[in-house]
Amino acid sequence: MTVSPFDHPLLSGLLGDEEAARHFSVEADIDAMLGFERALAEAEAECGVISEDAATAIGSALASFRLDTAKLRAGVARDGVVVPELVRQIQAAVGEPHNAVVHFGATSQDVIDSSLVLRLRGAVDHIGLLLSENIVRLANLEQEFGGRALMATTRMQPAIPMTVQDRIVSWRAPLERHQQRLKEQSSRLFVVQFGGAAGTLEKLGDKAPAVRAALAAKLGLGDAPQWQSQRDALAEFAGWLSLTTGSLGKFGQDIALMAQAGKDIKLSGGGGSSTMPHKQNPVKAEALTGLARFNATQLAGMHQALVHEQERSGAAWTLEWLVLPQMVVATAAALRQAAELAGQIESLGH
Repeated sequence: MTVSPFDHPLLSGLLGDEEAARHFSVEADIDAMLGFERALAEAEAECGVISEDAATAIGSALASFRLDTAKLRAGVARDGVVVPELVRQIQAAVGEPHNAVVHFGATSQDVIDSSLVLRLRGAVDHIGLLLSENIVRLANLEQEFGGRALMATTRMQPAIPMTVQDRIVSWRAPLERHQQRLKEQSSRLFVVQFGGAAGTLEKLGDKAPAVRAALAAKLGLGDAPQWQSQRDALAEFAGWLSLTTGSLGKFGQDIALMAQAGKDIKLSGGGGSSTMPHKQNPVKAEALTGLARFNATQLAGMHQALVHEQERSGAAWTLEWLVLPQMVVATAAALRQAAELAGQIESLGH
């Protein structure tokens, strides 16, 4: 059973994206969290916080670690986060005398937020490829049909003559700007979270900056001061997701309107009707509009999640978990559908 259309056995064919969703699976999350604990032990050993023997023991235990998912589920219900129970299980696997330094100096939020960033990096790589594909497909349409005539439409009324190129540019140019925006955001988004109990890394003393830098390097993330109650980079990324789907929604809306008129566009592969066999519904175009409006609605939730009380908010954090993964999958799905829709355009203009 599912309550989300993004992983629904039927609706996910239209609204989901398996590759993007994979980065939010429990397997991906656990792998990233275990990777954090392994990298933390190695970084702390390099900086003299724990012994090399302890780091080796932790690494060996993690290499063959088998978690108890039933206990993890119960731990989340009890603690609100998975990490306390996960750490208990890792400590049991490591055993005496090195179990005492498992997760040393870190807190649950360090593990969970760093895991999120690591998985977002993979999802963004996928989204970036889809974005590039859309830009190429629109450029190809511009090359093939750009010189043809088209009637401009303003406020849903015929305006003046224009070319197909003029309209395609309004679809393609925003995507190119989103591509640049994503590059600019990467240095702010893909950074390690490591602050300890209250963001001060108090257990590491003057070695804290060196450990954080080593940890970031091992994870392939940027080194930055803790941001556990500063969620602006995630909200900025959510804004990018909404901008991207919004631009794709404009493309979908335009295609649906052109298909309604029927004289300016020829599409292949439209959706059928159960009662009207003559119809070819612009299903992908409609999906793009719906996904754009979904992300625009969810963006308010990510802005609400900026409000963290003092050094940590369980409520705002939980809200992010509810909202951000769906926005990422919605964006990947929109990009996939848009590329397929562009491929269905057989003719534009006159």
